[in-house]
Amino acid sequence: MTTRGQSDADEASPEPRDSGEAAKYSPLGVLSTRANEQKESPGQNDKLMEQVADPANLNTAWKRVRENGGAPGIDGITVHAFLERAKPRSEALRRELLEGNYRPSPLRRVKIPKPSGGERLLGIPTVQDRVVQQAFLQVLQPILDPTFSDHSYGFRPNRSAHQAVASAQAYIQQGYDWVVDFDLEAFFDRVNHDRLMSRLGQRIADKRVCWTIRRFLQAGVMEKAVLSPATEGTPQGGSLSPLLANLVLDELDKELERRGLRFVRYADDCNVYLRSERAADNAFEKLTRFIEDMLKLKVNRAKSAVGRPWERKLLGFSFTRAKEGAKRRIAPKALAKAKERIRELTMKGHANFEATMAELKRFLTGWLGYFRFCQTPSVLIRLEEWTRRRLRSLIWRQWKRGTTRYRELVKRGADSGDAAKLAGSSDGPWHISRTPLLSQIFPKTVFAAYGLPQFHASPSPSFTEPPDADPHVRWCNRESPQGPTYVNFAGRSRRSGALDGAACHRNVVILLGPASCLTLAFPHYRPPCP
Repeated sequence: MTTRGQSDADEASPEPRDSGEAAKYSPLGVLSTRANEQKESPGQNDKLMEQVADPANLNTAWKRVRENGGAPGIDGITVHAFLERAKPRSEALRRELLEGNYRPSPLRRVKIPKPSGGERLLGIPTVQDRVVQQAFLQVLQPILDPTFSDHSYGFRPNRSAHQAVASAQAYIQQGYDWVVDFDLEAFFDRVNHDRLMSRLGQRIADKRVCWTIRRFLQAGVMEKAVLSPATEGTPQGGSLSPLLANLVLDELDKELERRGLRFVRYADDCNVYLRSERAADNAFEKLTRFIEDMLKLKVNRAKSAVGRPWERKLLGFSFTRAKEGAKRRIAPKALAKAKERIRELTMKGHANFEATMAELKRFLTGWLGYFRFCQTPSVLIRLEEWTRRRLRSLIWRQWKRGTTRYRELVKRGADSGDAAKLAGSSDGPWHISRTPLLSQIFPKTVFAAYGLPQFHASPSPSFTEPPDADPHVRWCNRESPQGPTYVNFAGRSRRSGALDGAACHRNVVILLGPASCLTLAFPHYRPPCP
């Protein structure tokens, strides 16, 4: 039996253990044991490009790109216009791929604001390049994904952010209540091409595949008619970027496993859990050197830190203190951001109430589907009460005049004396929104009839990815105002479109497996607009 100090020293040590799981990994942490044992792995097939260029694979890739939609690339060709232009040269495209001569077009630069400030740079490929990238992804992901660490959860089949948060929670409950929270500065812009291609070449034998992927990396970016060459980075916006990012950071995963550390990684968010502050400080310094010297990436020391898990956040969640059971809770910043969005949606006093409710419902459906995973329902109950109060305040502002307010209150069953007193009050809408009379006239059932979801009820199923986790969600316009909600019971959930807030029925398409689905229609009554 080891002491607590001995355990901490072992965790922070850069040397592998003599026995146990950590000893299975090679000193350089390049390949997992699974990859080494499977000498005849699918990646060693030098005919992978034939699978990529197979007409069935390309057709499947095209259907996926068409479903996702998105903005055009530098050629201006939209998804809807692509098919007619692509048919005449489909055979030429296959020939270019098979001969290893395919040349992708430069990316179109798009800048979107980050929630925390600053701008995120996206590179939008042409529709044809997106189809080709998707075709590569469909072939490469089944080969590369099994070689990745079990502690990596981002952008992988049958893995989710919820699983990452639950894994971190388990570590804390086991006594690993110090966390090293790493933030990689501009990760997607700093990936070293040579190192990435070296790791890809270790797994993929078909040189044509490697050459084409390098051309995608070096295609450059077109901005204001000026072409900027790309010497590093994997531009956010292509289908291959998440897979290549996981390939780069798998080297970090293997190093953490070699050291016997407990960690959770979701894309470029990585948290390492230890038992003591000293071990955490030691691990932070050594791992920072590994990331910067070996991986050629940069750790953002302003945002990275050693701390308690309840002082840090992971994928929008935090945790209560260990003595309180280390329960999952919504991180304060995520909660504040949600309230800010609700406040924005309920500020429009001149807007149609039904339109406001449709927008609010669309936002809350995704947000609650993800954050209901928390174990502190009181927070959601208070947020629901606050949201209903915002809606009552909005209705009061829309009624504007005292005579209108009196008439509407009486029409809804209020006593004439109470209605006159409230309508003649000089208090502001926010103060009026919490009065007993307005609460009685507009109870939660009224707003539920307009589609306001119940905040604290844990439904089955739930969305398992953070809202807008997909780096392509903002520019490819997936959040259309209409469309069904897709819920996958086979593993991972995804939302292809928002609920139709104006229709008389809500259609929910339930994916029961790879090839079967069930569509349910839920009629709901919508009372007259306030």
